[in-house]
Amino acid sequence: MPSSCPKCHRVLDEDEICCAQVRYTWRCKSCLKLTTGFAVPYGKCFMCGGPLEVIEGRELGDSMRFRAIREAVEFELNSFHFYKLARERAQSPEQRAVLERLYEAELDHLHELEEKYHAHLDRETVELSADQDKLLANWLFHGLVLDQETGVKDLYEVALEMERRTRDHFRKLAGDLPAGLEKDLCGELAAEEEEHVALLEGELEGLG
Repeated sequence: MPSSCPKCHRVLDEDEICCAQVRYTWRCKSCLKLTTGFAVPYGKCFMCGGPLEVIEGRELGDSMRFRAIREAVEFELNSFHFYKLARERAQSPEQRAVLERLYEAELDHLHELEEKYHAHLDRETVELSADQDKLLANWLFHGLVLDQETGVKDLYEVALEMERRTRDHFRKLAGDLPAGLEKDLCGELAAEEEEHVALLEGELEGLG
């Protein structure tokens, strides 16, 4: 029986494959974790066990007009450059290895934001090198110190505190907003940070 491609809407003959790279977006109804992929999973949310819903036809247009997305990009960029700068000043091979891993994780988070919310960044912004120290004055890093005495466990504690601060920021913002798209975006971004927190807590626990 003929059908239509969900992406290009071309009418297809039976068993014909079209637009194999169709991507879907789905969200947990409980924790609001937003996920993209090539196939919608069966079952429940991997984070909280809540029911899933497919998000269709949500056009954000210029996504950077939303405060939540602007701030999410800002926080990820600042964290990315924080680890990049700290890595360059690492005092030991152990410090450098952990900071390299955290730096790469933040780069992955940036790419995820770009993909999910079409918050495309020019490469000059991502590879910023001038005046990096100015970024470290952000409230996100207040009270966090990295020096030659900082051990591997301390580095993970710093990373964990930064992720918790970001998560709590979006939770508070979502709580202050009326129902609507901006509130939904804040909830999604808080869930994203909660996943990062859980990953770091797991790694920290693995250190013993």
